[in-house]
Amino acid sequence: MVKEAEREAKEEELSLKKMKRRLDNLDQRLDNIDSMVTAIAERTMNRPLSITVTCHNCGKIIEVGIVGSEKMMR
Repeated sequence: MVKEAEREAKEEELSLKKMKRRLDNLDQRLDNIDSMVTAIAERTMNRPLSITVTCHNCGKIIEVGIVGSEKMMR
């Protein structure tokens, strides 16, 4: 009984460590996404941005244009 309780405690500890590692990885990925979105938003505010995407189902090309609030420089 004592060995079984020790084994269960070790399994629980390993499970918690694994969950903590996965949460840390998720947090890092979310930080990276936040950095990319922020960079795109800053770029968009400075000049026009055009995103071209091809639909993988029908092959249709979709172009999205975003214009910031600042005037374009010549």
